[in-house]
Amino acid sequence: MLSIGVDIGGTKIAAGVVDESGEIIAATTRSTPATDTEQIEAGVADAVAELRTDHQVVGVGVGAAGFVSSDRRTVKFAANLAWREHALADELERLTGLPVVVENDANAAGWAEYRFGAATEARHMLMVTVGTGLGGAIVLDGQLIRGSGGFAGEVAHMTAVPDGQWCGCGRQGCLEQYTAGTALVRTAKRRASAGDALMGPLLQAAGGARKEIDGPLITRLAQQGDPGARELIAELGSWLGVGVASISSLLDPDMIVVGGGVAAAGDLLLDPARTAYAGHLTARTHRDLAPFVLAGMGNRAGIVGAADLAR
Repeated sequence: MLSIGVDIGGTKIAAGVVDESGEIIAATTRSTPATDTEQIEAGVADAVAELRTDHQVVGVGVGAAGFVSSDRRTVKFAANLAWREHALADELERLTGLPVVVENDANAAGWAEYRFGAATEARHMLMVTVGTGLGGAIVLDGQLIRGSGGFAGEVAHMTAVPDGQWCGCGRQGCLEQYTAGTALVRTAKRRASAGDALMGPLLQAAGGARKEIDGPLITRLAQQGDPGARELIAELGSWLGVGVASISSLLDPDMIVVGGGVAAAGDLLLDPARTAYAGHLTARTHRDLAPFVLAGMGNRAGIVGAADLAR
């Protein structure tokens, strides 16, 4: 039984036909006009039509960045896409003639890891995606946790530092402001501006221009052994571990899956996270530590997870 998974990002629509084992057997992409809902939907419908040409599918799952209603029909709000209380599933069903379910993109990726990726041995999984922002997905006893209104799993907006760094959500001190790729780059630029000698190699690698410092550059230098870049990633990892310890006090997961672009740093990120997690975990000496593992599905996760949830 085949289904189609669609991953809608800020610049690209990626879609694929997925089988019951989580394998993508056909794929296609479209550009994403983020400010035009009708064009986004037309792009999704066009991708689905192309994929249906050679494959019989039972439905479509759509992973979208934003807050999705618990019935998986409506995108209630998306910060970077033009959706406000938008009945996306209804519109796509009208355009495609297929049953459609909509899921938050982090939830879709987390479900893929739980079903087919790094967390297949887990019963209770917390996934965090450390990229431009911070995403989260929670699976407990085989159930993807959505909450009463579909807002569960938004780990990015837990308060980490009261009255701390302003967040795009309008509040201060959210965990995302200390653990995401934007925080990594912001800290590097601030320290370079202050003349921090440890940032010298990073600034040199950026051609002497602070504006050219980005996450992949920091990760590359860290992997090459640069002390300053390693220190930046370790600081971010420590914040991540503190946040995961707080989440674990509530949910008690048996596995922590870490994905996203910053996760390319591997143990340079995970080791400080593990240390901080162990140091801040409630009743540490009386419980098992959940392992931190890297996500295994890569860019396929959103497509595979959305398709599996649709099936």
